[in-house]
Amino acid sequence: MAAQSGLSHPAPGRGGVSVFPPVPLSAEAAPFTPMEPSGWRPGSQSEAEKLFSNCAIKLRALRADSVQLKEELNLLFDQLLSENYNRTFEPAVSIRPEDVCSLLKHASCLVPLTQEHLVIKLCQVVHHLLNQLKVIMDEHTLDVLVNYTAGALKVCSTWTHTDVLLALSTVVYGNGPQCHQHLSDLLGEEGFLLQYSSPSQSNMELRRVALTCMANICLRIPGQPPLDDQYRSVCFRAFLKTLQSTKPPDTDELYYCMMIQAALKGLQCCLSGGKWKFGGGEELGSVLAALKRLMFQGTPGVIVEWPAVLYPAPLPQYESLSAAKVAESPKSLEPPKDAAVPGKASGNKKRKSKGKGKKTKTEESRGHEREEGDAETVPAPPKGRAEEKQPASFLYPSWKLNSSDSEFSDLEGNAQSKLRVNHGRVRQGALHCLLAVVKAVEKRTLYGYWSSFIPDSPIGGPPPLTLLTIILKDLSPKVRLCALQVLSAMLDGSRQFLAVAEDTASPRTSYTPFSFTLATAIRELHRTLSLALLAETSPQTLTQVIKCLAYLVANAPYHRLRPGLLTLLWKHIRPYVRHRDVNVRVSVLTLYGALVTTQAPLPEVQLLLQQPDHSSSTGAFTPQDSGLSWRQRDGVSSPSRTPVTHSQRSSSTHSPHIPHTPGEEDSRRLWLLQLCVTLVTQPREDQSDSEGVGGGAALEPPPVRLEALQVLSHLVRGYFPLTQHYLCEIGQVSARCLGEMDTSIQLHGAKLLEEFGSGIIQQYRAENNVPESSRVPINQVVQFWSEVLSGPLNRALQNEQHPTLQASACDTLSSILPQAFAQLPDKTQLMCITVLLGLTYIENYLVKTAAVRALGIYVLFPCLREDVMFVADTANTILAALDDRSTNVRAKAAWSLGNLTDTLIVNMESVGVDFQEELSDMLLLKMLQAATRAAADKDRVKSNAVRALGNLLHFLRQSQMTRPAFQQPLEDAVRALVKTVQSEATMKVRWNACYALGNAFRNPALPLDSAAWSHEAFSALCHVVTSCKNFKVRIKSAAALAVPAHRGCYGDTERFTRVWRSLATALENSEDTNDFLEYRYSASLRHTLSQALLHLLSVSQSQDMLGLSASLASEEGTGIREHLIKYLRAEEGGGEEAEKDIRGESLHPRERIGSVEQILIRIKGLKVEGEEERGKEMVIHFLEDLIKICEETWKNTQTNREVTESKAGHV
Repeated sequence: MAAQSGLSHPAPGRGGVSVFPPVPLSAEAAPFTPMEPSGWRPGSQSEAEKLFSNCAIKLRALRADSVQLKEELNLLFDQLLSENYNRTFEPAVSIRPEDVCSLLKHASCLVPLTQEHLVIKLCQVVHHLLNQLKVIMDEHTLDVLVNYTAGALKVCSTWTHTDVLLALSTVVYGNGPQCHQHLSDLLGEEGFLLQYSSPSQSNMELRRVALTCMANICLRIPGQPPLDDQYRSVCFRAFLKTLQSTKPPDTDELYYCMMIQAALKGLQCCLSGGKWKFGGGEELGSVLAALKRLMFQGTPGVIVEWPAVLYPAPLPQYESLSAAKVAESPKSLEPPKDAAVPGKASGNKKRKSKGKGKKTKTEESRGHEREEGDAETVPAPPKGRAEEKQPASFLYPSWKLNSSDSEFSDLEGNAQSKLRVNHGRVRQGALHCLLAVVKAVEKRTLYGYWSSFIPDSPIGGPPPLTLLTIILKDLSPKVRLCALQVLSAMLDGSRQFLAVAEDTASPRTSYTPFSFTLATAIRELHRTLSLALLAETSPQTLTQVIKCLAYLVANAPYHRLRPGLLTLLWKHIRPYVRHRDVNVRVSVLTLYGALVTTQAPLPEVQLLLQQPDHSSSTGAFTPQDSGLSWRQRDGVSSPSRTPVTHSQRSSSTHSPHIPHTPGEEDSRRLWLLQLCVTLVTQPREDQSDSEGVGGGAALEPPPVRLEALQVLSHLVRGYFPLTQHYLCEIGQVSARCLGEMDTSIQLHGAKLLEEFGSGIIQQYRAENNVPESSRVPINQVVQFWSEVLSGPLNRALQNEQHPTLQASACDTLSSILPQAFAQLPDKTQLMCITVLLGLTYIENYLVKTAAVRALGIYVLFPCLREDVMFVADTANTILAALDDRSTNVRAKAAWSLGNLTDTLIVNMESVGVDFQEELSDMLLLKMLQAATRAAADKDRVKSNAVRALGNLLHFLRQSQMTRPAFQQPLEDAVRALVKTVQSEATMKVRWNACYALGNAFRNPALPLDSAAWSHEAFSALCHVVTSCKNFKVRIKSAAALAVPAHRGCYGDTERFTRVWRSLATALENSEDTNDFLEYRYSASLRHTLSQALLHLLSVSQSQDMLGLSASLASEEGTGIREHLIKYLRAEEGGGEEAEKDIRGESLHPRERIGSVEQILIRIKGLKVEGEEERGKEMVIHFLEDLIKICEETWKNTQTNREVTESKAGHV
């Protein structure tokens, strides 16, 4: 070979012993140059490069008319094929892609299609070079090679097509869209690939290569456009047809498996990176049915009749046993029984584990013993609940009992071993495809197929074959890992679907509600995954088990389920915090984060957090505990086999052991919080073998520390009353993190401070009604922030190299309790304000956004809002940010401007005119103009800009409105609000705009009676209150129409009557909606509309009587009367949108009737003449009738209540 390829000696480090040329020892000798581990000397050319270069030179020298062309090409192709260019073995290989492309193009010109043996060799060279060198071809080379191979398929004999297709598959790898001019020849109705991939093709190898070629055409490289949908659908149907076809009787099982693997890979390429575009439910059901069958390919004992199509169904679709299965002896096959189901196995009592979950050194030998005696036993159905304790040996899945951890441990290379490996690859490929389906199909569509892959509960008879069966029984850890990934993807984002699950009530005997079925499925998931957790030995698969549990915990509605699930999970997961594998430890902390986040605060989790640590108590450790505690092992003992002693566990720094009954002091100890603090701050007592040995005490790896900090943040956010006693510890942890060099650690430390500050703020909010004795004392809060602000947080705020850290530090500053901020030293307050004002001028949008937001919070502080200078400085800063090019900055600036204008209103009501006069008119004008411009921005900016406009229009004084400089901006501001109300913006924006108009109407100085824009404002509100689909927008528009306190604000009689008619029409149509989500607000809408109508009656004048009487005398008046009676009787709750009337008065029925009586007295006192007199009488009659009906109802209600109380007293 060396002679043929022109090599003088073997390449160093490859194959055998490296050959080094002798070097004489002398002063003239060349200096020594060290070699790379691969044997390559820096600056030298590798043997592969030399060979390729020589072959390329010789090939370029050849001409098509050369006499020795065939022999020369044969020799050159053999030399190119003899070299290994794989960079895994030859990292020094550096052959330019353009040289490879040039060689292949020239070679294709030299080899005629009539020379079939040379064609085959050229195709092998194409595959060899492109595959090993990972060459990215230019378009011309791609076109030449596809043309050549396509021509070879047309001209050459069939026996050459396997090699030709192999070369074609390498050429088109990821280049499908670029081959569009050739796709009709390859994938058309008479295309070669469709012919060779057809189930009628008897040559399995040819069929496999054709399917591989189609898969490579469908493969999408990130950043590249996808294959045209027409050809993608053609390939999809070909792959599906292949998967649905059965194995021909005369076909070798191994070749059939390899062909199925190619089809699965192709189907995965079709589905990856996009949405499902291959038809409706029938196609999806066919794919899922085929994949479910292949998920169990080669699994011992699984011989069932699989359905051809899966259909959406709330209950599992069980597979039926085949006739062959029924005829066989039950001992001849391992049943497809979920081995995780607790039950007794016949003839196995002497091998029952005597320990309670502890793994001994003989566990492996016990597994081999059971391989002979227990592999054929059939576990009996469970007799009790899944949560009942069972001996540990009966909990192990079948792969735990009778197989090694990996199918790749068998190196015998015999046919049976190869077949087992390929069966595993088929199952793995099917699960990869299923994962692609889960990601491509819409969630709500996929929910209908859940029952086919996730069982509800263990039942009698043949158990369903599902993902959980694979997780517990498959022999391959890689297949189990894939099944867990699919299950995780299905659980991710399923909160809305699982939210209906409930089993707190007793189940009905007549039928089983879907909510109960779903709840039992959640319980079965808990049971199965807990068993997999205890039995799994592969660290990668164990990590995925724990991640899958985290997805389940994050989405299941535990507040609707019977308690106990989380308690068992908590107990099982605790020992894995000390697992030797870093990824396992990280995933455990992720699961703890999910536990303290889900529906927090959850009573069951709250109790678990307060429980003392009994890590050494019986049953608290899994069968793998001897391999978990790498922290407490001896220096001599094997880290994977040394059991943890009682004393070692008691002295563990990770979860403090409290053997006695907890008292008042112990009940406040949160072992999870202490564990996380220890993981973040304390050095490891030892290092695992995989982490190496280093000098000095090393901290936990960064992923573990980061996840521990996240758990601390989740814990503080969800269970603040429990964590508030650790004020000092959390402050110290955060300060330490902020002082480290790792930016990620600093970020999480700042986030922890922010969460703790937010928890304190929530405690002090009046609406949360937290007793003062349960709050963190204000003096401790002040001390806490004094220490934080004098520590490393300042450095984080000034760290311009890491803008994300600066932004997080700004968020931390904004979480200071306002009452505590007022008690901080003046220099500290000034430092906070100065830093935030300065950071708004930083170019980075993250920093600017966070600083502007923090100022928007500070401007609400009672100790700062009356400071005119601070308000003015903040206003100027916000105005500058409103012109920023970043939408995020402008959106947060608009929000801060809304807060600042809220402060103006509060100061106007509390301080009075003095504050209004101190604030600069020019600054107010700039704010009004800036808010008007922002109201035309994107919806994110607009929603708060209109809020600011409403506040500013409310704040302006009469003297300012009459100034010429204000008149046009004032008109522009109102018209901006009107335009927003009438626009097609999001409902939140329109809701804010209606609220802003109502807010503006509260300003008595606003010329509503005479301004030209006044008519537009009322018209917009009248239109929205009758026609908007969103009821919350209608509610706010109705409330805005009822704000003007005087009749003159409504303008002339025509406008007043239009407002009345609009409100009456809206009341009549208050139940007309096709959206159930809107219907829940209909009571609040009627409540507000009734208040608005009564308000119009209360301000009406004599000239309005004719219009009011015409409305009340018509059929419209009948509907008004009915709704007003309901309102006065308080038959319908106003809801959160209208808990009080327009002026904030009480909702008590008696007081409502009293307000109507006041309206009646006022109208009776109106002086009218002529026809207006008749209208007045009609209105008076309407009100008197209304009061009479309500008074009678009130008296009857009172009488019934007295009778009821009297009877209760006698009893």
